[in-house]
Amino acid sequence: MPLRRRLIQLVLGLVTAGIGLALGVRADLGLGPWDVLHQGIAERAGVSMGLVVIAVGVVVLLSWVPLHQRLGMGTVINVFTVGAVLDLSLGVLPEMHGMVAQGSAMVAGVVAVGLGSGLYLGAGLGPGPRDGLMTALAARGPSIRLVRTAIEVSALGLGWLLGGTIGVGTVVFALAIGPLVQRFMDAFDLSRPPEPASGPATEQAR
Repeated sequence: MPLRRRLIQLVLGLVTAGIGLALGVRADLGLGPWDVLHQGIAERAGVSMGLVVIAVGVVVLLSWVPLHQRLGMGTVINVFTVGAVLDLSLGVLPEMHGMVAQGSAMVAGVVAVGLGSGLYLGAGLGPGPRDGLMTALAARGPSIRLVRTAIEVSALGLGWLLGGTIGVGTVVFALAIGPLVQRFMDAFDLSRPPEPASGPATEQAR
């Protein structure tokens, strides 16, 4: 698959994920574990949440060095794009009021993060820094499920202590994000060979 196509899909996925995170923030019903941490740090430090997403991404990326985890072009682009799009989106999206508006924004945000993640992972240009950390640790013995759970529970707990928002949105995110990412990644996986076209020529070749 041409690199240009992969880059377009990567950037589209990262932008979609950043918008999804902003929708979750505006819904104010609870965020995913890492974003509870990002929000908590942002509130304590008095800086934008997008800046914290970038800063934490850089720190996590540095932790790859002793783990000998290889990064891809998409990993570096990921670090800076999602946080920037998050801040831009928060500057445009209004505050949500009422359960209908908040609930709709929450659901749309989770779906957008799932879609965006599936798009950029399907591009095959490298995982995000947080996903790469999990896979690097899991490669040393523990299961990916154990590593992911331990890291995300730690991020969630620390974020809550710092003032990040936990709520029904956190539960919805935790339950839905895995299946959504898997479904969208399967749909947009550019590493798979294209399906052979059906038709008279195909039938004759059989």
